[in-house]
Amino acid sequence: MKKLWTLFSSSFYLSTFTFGGGYVIVPLLRKKFVEDLNWIEENEMMDLVAIAQSSPGSLAVNATILIGYKIDGVRGALITTLGTVLPPLILLSIISYFYVAFKQNIYINAALGAMAAGVAAVVIDVVIKMYKNVMQDKRNDSLIIMVLVFIAGYFLNINIILIILTVIAYGVFITLKERRK
Repeated sequence: MKKLWTLFSSSFYLSTFTFGGGYVIVPLLRKKFVEDLNWIEENEMMDLVAIAQSSPGSLAVNATILIGYKIDGVRGALITTLGTVLPPLILLSIISYFYVAFKQNIYINAALGAMAAGVAAVVIDVVIKMYKNVMQDKRNDSLIIMVLVFIAGYFLNINIILIILTVIAYGVFITLKERRK
């Protein structure tokens, strides 16, 4: 029961104080479940985030579902889902009730602008940490792929599905090539 309460309270707390989308919650989940609680290994966390990212839906919800399932099966997944979706549900219900007052309040607009800057800093931190983990394999092709994907998506506006399929094909090709050795 204590483990379930820790899963719920951790996911509820992180979801309550995370603004800016799924990528912002990833380092907080990592700190809580990898560093503080030692329930998940670093490599497992990277794998869970990759699976959550490639699944349809919210990255934050997907990641907490996978973490909950890894830690305590279906019960853990249900508890972390509840803990993750309740805070935004409550907050959005309150905001929608007071929408007109919030929309015109200069202090709230200033606070939201400040939060956007904080979100940008957290996202940059996530990118740097994930880059370091990817580069641990000492393969130059990982760096080249990351740069090419960024260029293709951001500057050339190539459809993300085409980019993903191309990277998958490359990964299959490299895996088959390495197995032949």
